Amino acid sequence: MSDELTHLNSAGQANMVDVTGRDITVRIADTSAHVFLSPLAVGLLRDGTTPKGDVLTTARIAGIMAAKKTSELIPLCHPIAINKISIELEITDSGVAILAQVITSDRTGVEMEALTAVSVAGLTIIDMVKALDPMASISDIRIDSKSGGKSGDWKRA
Repeated sequence: MSDELTHLNSAGQANMVDVTGRDITVRIADTSAHVFLSPLAVGLLRDGTTPKGDVLTTARIAGIMAAKKTSELIPLCHPIAINKISIELEITDSGVAILAQVITSDRTGVEMEALTAVSVAGLTIIDMVKALDPMASISDIRIDSKSGGKSGDWKRA
């Protein structure tokens, strides 16, 4: 992996990386996050009785929509063709664990799309339970693994 900052031009100004010469390869990114919630909010999620409706389905859809909009949100992120987005949400004793996988066949990776998916899914959960739990928080937004492209495969230890 190079230590060179590829998003800076020769004058040190931010610019979008030219990926024209890169090979089109299958690229996969797996990310995760956790939303910490009060026992009351966790109980209502488990019972399916939150006042705003189906929190997990809404969060999943929001995450999928967000991944598709990533290049509109992150200034130097390339618009890419996304082949698949999957988001899993699991209610835990401390809140909701969120996992996302994004797959493309393109010239650049999908890490930012997968990170955006878990972030917006988490924000959606908080939006839907904030009246019940104003202390809700999102933590540990991270890349767990990636594959494809010039830099190859990587997995969090």
